[in-house]
Amino acid sequence: MTPILVFDIETIPDAHAIRVLHQLPDTLSDAEVVEFAAQQRRAKTGSDFMPHHLHRVLAISCCLRWNDKIHINTLGKIHNSEAEMIAEFFKLIDKYTPQLVSWNGGGFDLPVLHYRALIHGIQAARYWDMGEGDFRDSRDFKYNNYINRYHNRHCDLMDLLAMYTGRANAPLDDLAKLCGFPGKLGMDGGQVWQAYQDGKIQEIRDYCETDVANTYLVFQRYRLMSGALTHEEYEYEIEKCHEYLLAASEEKEHWGVFLDAWE
Repeated sequence: MTPILVFDIETIPDAHAIRVLHQLPDTLSDAEVVEFAAQQRRAKTGSDFMPHHLHRVLAISCCLRWNDKIHINTLGKIHNSEAEMIAEFFKLIDKYTPQLVSWNGGGFDLPVLHYRALIHGIQAARYWDMGEGDFRDSRDFKYNNYINRYHNRHCDLMDLLAMYTGRANAPLDDLAKLCGFPGKLGMDGGQVWQAYQDGKIQEIRDYCETDVANTYLVFQRYRLMSGALTHEEYEYEIEKCHEYLLAASEEKEHWGVFLDAWE
């Protein structure tokens, strides 16, 4: 089977970038710099959500399904830099050439990763291959690559289910719960900046992992709906994920909470 790599990122406003672009003095704290930018953003758009290139990646969580294995984890350690985490993400793609799966990854996660990889000078040859790379099967990527919105090497499940129509987008939390899965636990994306300021980095990483698990489970339901899986194969995939999380819950408390919400 083609490896599947489900991913999700959590970000915070990039205070350093805002400081550079607006030539703000070092006497201002990061919180004050971000609030300055948020006020400007609200005045311009009505929302304080930063443009993609002004997000700093705080966590990248992945669910890798390959051979007969499944593994869910957040890349790197708490002390690792943004560049190290992003480089590790693209190394996974270089190694496995997986099908990428996300929820709004085309609208948010990947553009953010593009900009941050550009800023840090991170190579991602396999990911950017559009049929002209040095890989053995590069020509195949001319007709099916990670960049084209309508190719399936990256399945943005939210975009696909909405028929590429923003008006029809649905929240992952709602769809996961309606499919009988746990949905979001602990926090949501709008609370990450405050959680970061409160020093709750591990909680953010744990939350990101549960988002990936929800996305993976909803993707399996989509595969059932699309005919990629039989009912028996679908039940096997769901049970395999459940068994993995049950074993993981012995070391990671948030998986116990996740499983309690699933029952």
